[in-house]
Amino acid sequence: MELDFERCYRAVDSRDQRFDGWFYTGVTSTGIYCRPSCPAMTPKRQNVRFFPSAAAAQGAGLRACRRCRPDAAPGSPQWDVRADVVGRAMRLIADGVVDREGVPGLAARLGYTERHLHRMLRTEMGAGPLALARAQRAQTARTLIETTGLGLAEIAFAAGFGSVRQFNDTVREVYGAPPSELRAARRPAPGGAGTITLRLAYRPPLHARALLDFLALRALPGMEEVRDGTYRRGLRLPHGTGEVALTPADGHVSATLRLTDMRDLAPAVARCRRLLDLDADPAAVDQTLAADPALAPLVAAEPGIRLPRSVDGFEMAVRAIVGQQVSVTSARTTLTRLLTHTPADTVDHEVDGEPDLRNRRQPHDQPGGSGGGGGGLRGFPGAEEVLGLPDGAFGMPGGRRETIRALARAVASGELDLAPGGDREAAARGLLALPGIGPWTAGYVAMRALGDPDVLLPTDLAVRRGAAALGLPTDPKTLDAYAERWRPWRSYAVIRLWRAA
Repeated sequence: MELDFERCYRAVDSRDQRFDGWFYTGVTSTGIYCRPSCPAMTPKRQNVRFFPSAAAAQGAGLRACRRCRPDAAPGSPQWDVRADVVGRAMRLIADGVVDREGVPGLAARLGYTERHLHRMLRTEMGAGPLALARAQRAQTARTLIETTGLGLAEIAFAAGFGSVRQFNDTVREVYGAPPSELRAARRPAPGGAGTITLRLAYRPPLHARALLDFLALRALPGMEEVRDGTYRRGLRLPHGTGEVALTPADGHVSATLRLTDMRDLAPAVARCRRLLDLDADPAAVDQTLAADPALAPLVAAEPGIRLPRSVDGFEMAVRAIVGQQVSVTSARTTLTRLLTHTPADTVDHEVDGEPDLRNRRQPHDQPGGSGGGGGGLRGFPGAEEVLGLPDGAFGMPGGRRETIRALARAVASGELDLAPGGDREAAARGLLALPGIGPWTAGYVAMRALGDPDVLLPTDLAVRRGAAALGLPTDPKTLDAYAERWRPWRSYAVIRLWRAA
């Protein structure tokens, strides 16, 4: 298998975990091989070789690194492209899958036995799935203790613990103090029941205006808005609905969450981080793109451009289908019409044995300034809701309507997995198998829903306009060849071309 040296070396230099499983780095001076994300010092170019699999590196006489343990990856990129099982497992654990479905549910989603999954996580992370989920529950519990006025027993179950005793023992073990001491040390910030304000850290620089510009242009009335330097949107979460207000600040993004069920805190935070691409390494991306004289002035003028992603893979896939061969404004109009025909959000829990309708959003409600768990902005409809819509709700040609229905059936049945821990290659195959979905749509979904950092959309009209504005080739084939120098960050180059257009 041919591996491009420059592309692989840049990925190693960035230590971005998204490239784990693509290839393995052999260091001839030390006789070891590593994952691209290995925290060790980047080796010198003359001492590096790249291999398509761990077996190939072992065949060359190299041993596995004891820090990043590349031998834990279950196979080569030929069958686990762009996301090794450990990385996928960690994303699913962060989304709360273990708390909701247990280890059997996590293993089933990844396609492995519980025993094999446990062995891989122990080798790679030093802990099994239950211990990793327990650590996340402890972090969620501390956040709730320090930022809300909830009772400690409520916090225990909201954080996912099975009992108050387990909650007390875990917090004491992890933080060296009982929950009552953590509560005494911090006074919860005001904001009302179900409201939490957090600081989401990122690696600088962050071009906040570009993020907000991008989201504002595509904001759907009643679901999201950008106002006064803050992006607000409704959320559909595993246990209910919610709303978030995200305000970029110096060194962090302030996130104010209003949740109908506190068990959704960890999933909500994970989705907000994905939406704003806060886990990216902008310095590594900009260094590669700035090496192209055509993009260098853009990088110098606007460092830290991120790849806006999504909080829900199905939502982004619907947006991509609606956006085929139409302007952003036209797509937004069509999507807004679709939203007006879907039922109001309801909360999936009961109070005193009766459905809790306090947070239901009625069709006449207007988006609120500070947001509420359902009194302001709503979430995007799920696959089952879209399947139940009449033809007149879509406001688009019949072929495109049927494409969305085919997508909804595939997602609802589990045939197509667009979740953060899903397999990207399998998702791409599933999308392309649906009628009406071609390479542009599949690429757009891979870029924004699945977080693929290396997608180019050479046939995209705005990409070609941006290329023309920079004096670059506009013919799709020629542009595709030219863009090889942007690997492995072509998705970020697309965002810059869109801005140039």
